[in-house]
Amino acid sequence: MKIGLYVNGVGPSPQALVDQVRAAAAAGLDSAYFSQIFSWDALTVAALSAQAAPGLALGTAIVQTYPRHPIALAGQALTVQAVSGQPFTLGIGPSHPPLIEGMFGYSYDKPTRHVREYLSPLLPLLRGEQVDYHGETLTAVGAVDAPNTPAPSVLLSALGPVMLRIAGELADGTVTVWTGPKMIGDYIVPAITEAAARAGRPAPRIVATVVASVTADPDATRRWVAEQVGFAAQFPGYRAVLERQGLSGVEDTVVAGDEDTVARAVAEYAAAGVTELVVGPVGEPLDWARTVELLANLRGELTHVT
Repeated sequence: MKIGLYVNGVGPSPQALVDQVRAAAAAGLDSAYFSQIFSWDALTVAALSAQAAPGLALGTAIVQTYPRHPIALAGQALTVQAVSGQPFTLGIGPSHPPLIEGMFGYSYDKPTRHVREYLSPLLPLLRGEQVDYHGETLTAVGAVDAPNTPAPSVLLSALGPVMLRIAGELADGTVTVWTGPKMIGDYIVPAITEAAARAGRPAPRIVATVVASVTADPDATRRWVAEQVGFAAQFPGYRAVLERQGLSGVEDTVVAGDEDTVARAVAEYAAAGVTELVVGPVGEPLDWARTVELLANLRGELTHVT
C-alpha cells in the first residue's frame, strides 16, 4: 500500500500548499493529492507542486465535475501531467446538491447519469482522441491537443452502489472519504472489483482519504474536525455512508492517538484492500510533523492484502 499526503485546498496562499507537498516529498511519501474546496484551484496548485517536488506522484481528490466541462478539465489535467513528468491521478466526483445547486445553479437531477455521461467523453479526450458526444446531460465535441502526454489515471468518488458500478466499469478505481477500513473491505472493494471484472477491466485502485493525527489529545482533535467540517455529515451521500458504519459524524472516522494507535489503523486500511492511503494530518504543527514522520516510516512496510 502506498501512502500519500492529502492537501486541504484551503490555505493562506498557494505557496503554503506547495510547501506541504515539498515537506511530503522530503519525508519520503509516495504522493500528494489536492482537494477543490472553493479556495485555491487544485489543478493549478498541482502544477506548481510538480515543479517544487519533482518525482512525487500527484493527484486530485477531488475536482467537482459539474462546474468544469469535460473538454476544459481534460486540458487542465493533461497540462498537469505534462509538467509533472510523473503519473498524475485525476480524481473527480459530482459533489453534493447544496453546493452544485446552491452555489453554481446547476441541476443535480440525475447525478449518476451525469457521471456516466461525463466520463464517456472525458476518457477519450485524455487519450488525445476526438470526441463527438451528445448525451442527455452534456454535449462534448472536440479534442485536446497535448502532444506526447500520457493519459492521467481517472478515479471516481464513489460510495454508493451505482457510483461504484460506474467506477468499476469506466474509471481506474475510486477515491473514498469518511470511510473506515471495515466499510472499505466489506463493501467498497467487493462492489467495485466485481464491476471491473464484469467489464473486463483490471483490478481497480482503491484510494482512501483519511484525517489523522499523532497527538496526545485525540478528543480535542475530533472536536476540532467536528467544528471545521462537521456540516459534511448533513450531505445525503455522506450521511448514508456514516449511517452504514454506525457513526454519527465525520469526526468519528478520524484516526487519532499515539504512534501505535495510528500505525494500527494504517495497517487495517492496508488489510482492507486499500492500494493507496492518502492522509490529511491535522492538529498543531508538532502533531502535523509527527504524523508525517510516522507515515514516512510506515511507507513500504505495508503490502496490499487481498
